[in-house]
Amino acid sequence: MEFENSLNFAQQLDAKDPLRKYREQFHFPKVNDKDVIYFTGNSLGLQPKRTQQFVNDIMTDWKNLAVEGHFHAEKSWWDYHERLAAPLAKVVGAKPQEVSVMNTLTVNLHMLMVSFYRPTKTRYKIICEEKAFPSDQYMLNSQVKFHGFDPDEAIVEVKKREGENFWRTEDIIATINEVGDELALLLIGGVNYYNGQVFNMKEITKAAKDQGAYVGWDLAHGAGNVALELHDWGVDFAAWCSYKYMNSGPGNASGIFVHEQYLNTTDIPRFEGWWGTKKETRFLMKPEFEPMANADAWQVSNPPVLALAPYLASLEMFEEVGMKALIEKRNCIVAYLEFVLGEIDKEVEGTFEILTPKDRGCQLSVFLHGQGKALFHYLMDQGVVTDWREPNVIRLAPAPFYCSYEDMFRFGQILKDGITKNLP
Repeated sequence: MEFENSLNFAQQLDAKDPLRKYREQFHFPKVNDKDVIYFTGNSLGLQPKRTQQFVNDIMTDWKNLAVEGHFHAEKSWWDYHERLAAPLAKVVGAKPQEVSVMNTLTVNLHMLMVSFYRPTKTRYKIICEEKAFPSDQYMLNSQVKFHGFDPDEAIVEVKKREGENFWRTEDIIATINEVGDELALLLIGGVNYYNGQVFNMKEITKAAKDQGAYVGWDLAHGAGNVALELHDWGVDFAAWCSYKYMNSGPGNASGIFVHEQYLNTTDIPRFEGWWGTKKETRFLMKPEFEPMANADAWQVSNPPVLALAPYLASLEMFEEVGMKALIEKRNCIVAYLEFVLGEIDKEVEGTFEILTPKDRGCQLSVFLHGQGKALFHYLMDQGVVTDWREPNVIRLAPAPFYCSYEDMFRFGQILKDGITKNLP
C-alpha cells in the first residue's frame, strides 16, 4: 500500500478499518476537551466500556447473595477463573488446560521458577537478555541467590552487538550452545519492553531445549500483541500481565502457561495451596494435596473475582475479534505510524531515529536526537499520551483495538510542531 501523510488519507484508512467500531467501546481520557492520542497501551490499556457491568454484576451478587455467591451467582465465584482459560488459550496459542489466571506477573514467575529452575552443581546457569525489565532482573538474581549461587556466574546476559539497537537470534543461539550442558533455564522477555523487538521464540526455544534446559517466556508485552504458539513451540512455561494490551485494569491478575507434559502429576515441585487441589475433593478439607489436572494446580488461593471480572470483559472482545484481525490492523497502523515519522523526519532534518527492528509488535521506540524532555511534556500537554525512557526515547504503541489512523497523522503534526519550536 502506498501511504500518504495527509488527514484525508488517514480518514480513508479509518473508514475501511474493520475494527473501527471498537474504538467507541473504550473510555478515553480528555485533554482540552478532546480524546487523547493514546500510545501507552503497552503500559496500561484503556478501559473497555463493558467492563463496568462485569464488575457491577459481582458487586450486586455480593450484596444480594453474600457468601452464597461462591456457588449461586450467575457466574459463580469458585470457578470464575475457569471462564478465562479457553479465550486466553487462543490468545497465547495453548490448550485451555495449559492456562490459568492468578496472582500478578512477577509473583507467578517466582512460583513457576519453583518448578522449572532446579539447579544442580553442574547445570545451574540462566540465560536472559541484557538489561531485562528490572523486575525480571530482581527476580532472577534473588532466585539464583536463594539456591546458593552467585548471580555474576549463574546469570548469562545476551548482549546486543556494538552499535546495534536489537538482539540477533544467531547470537542468542550461539550463547545457548556455548553455555551448553551448564544451562538450566532460558528466561527472556518475548517482546522487549524498551525497543519493542519480538524475539524468535520458536527457534530460541528449540535451541535451549536441545541443550536440555527448561524454557520460559515473560510475555508482559507479548500477550494480546503478537502471534504466540506456546504449546506447539514446546515452551515449558510462560507468564504475562493482563493490564497492557489486554486492557484488564491497573496491576491486574496475571496469566500463566504450563505445557501439558507437566500437568496431572504429583512429582513436579511447586508451591501448593488450597485452590490447586481437585475441585471434587477441595471442600472435604483432606490433608493430602491432589493436584488439579490442569494449570490450575499452580494456583494457591481462591481467585480474586473482582480483579478477574475486567479481564473476562476484555477477553470477550478478544473472542469477538480474534488475534488474526488484531495483528492485521496492528501491522498496518504501525507501518503507517512509521511512514508518518519518516515524512516528519524529512521535514525537520533527521532529528529522530526508530530503534525498533522489523521484528516487532505494536511498539515503535523513537530516539529523539538533540531533544530534551521538554518535547515529551509538550506532547503530553497537546493530548498525546506516550512515555519517556532515558536517555531520549519515547515509546509509541498504537493498540489496534482503539487507536485510529487519524491519530497517527495528528501525532505527526503535533510532533513536528514541538520539534520546530526548539523547546529547551
